[in-house]
Amino acid sequence: MKLQEKKLARKLRKRGYSIKEICKKTGLAKSSVSLWVRDIELTIKQKQRLSERGIRKEVIEKQRATRLQRENARRQIIIDKAKKNIGYLLKRDLFLMGIILYWAEGSKTQRGVVKFSNSDPKIIKLMMLFFNKICRVSKRKFRGYIHIHPHLNVRKAENYWSSISGIPLNQFYKTYLKVNRASKNKKNSLPFGTFDINICDTKLFLKIQGWREGICKAFKI
Repeated sequence: MKLQEKKLARKLRKRGYSIKEICKKTGLAKSSVSLWVRDIELTIKQKQRLSERGIRKEVIEKQRATRLQRENARRQIIIDKAKKNIGYLLKRDLFLMGIILYWAEGSKTQRGVVKFSNSDPKIIKLMMLFFNKICRVSKRKFRGYIHIHPHLNVRKAENYWSSISGIPLNQFYKTYLKVNRASKNKKNSLPFGTFDINICDTKLFLKIQGWREGICKAFKI
């Protein structure tokens, strides 16, 4: 098998293919191809063709980078313009945002526990503002809880979420190591896992439920 692959690699090299092209065409490893064809001298015409192709690729890549830069600039103009639409936010805006976010991501089943889960640090910060400034939750009532894949750095994640939420590490539950297909494949799409804000407060749970129902009533939904 190796002999046939070697013959194929050498045959393609003699035709003027680059090592990268041979690897792409055959699926062979670059290290093997380089070793097998290192004694083959390309003609001046073949070298010129590879050189020209390299220059063309470089030009195309520069054009692509320029297009992306222009597109990103156009996108940023739209984003910056939209940011100005927000203007000055009032306390009531935070009140409504907190209710809507909790409606979307918060727990509605455990009547004695207010629990909000998310992996976005900015959303966690916003909800901590909501709980602190709107709900007036005492600092000692907060509990943090992390769900994370076991191949990731647990201590780093705990320190990260503590700094984001402002909840001290001694008020964290034991971190939950969540094993699944993604963790076995070592994917790091969530390097710090998902964070839960927990507050044991039946009264607050019911108040949030009432606020949510009030919004439904106001908009007749």
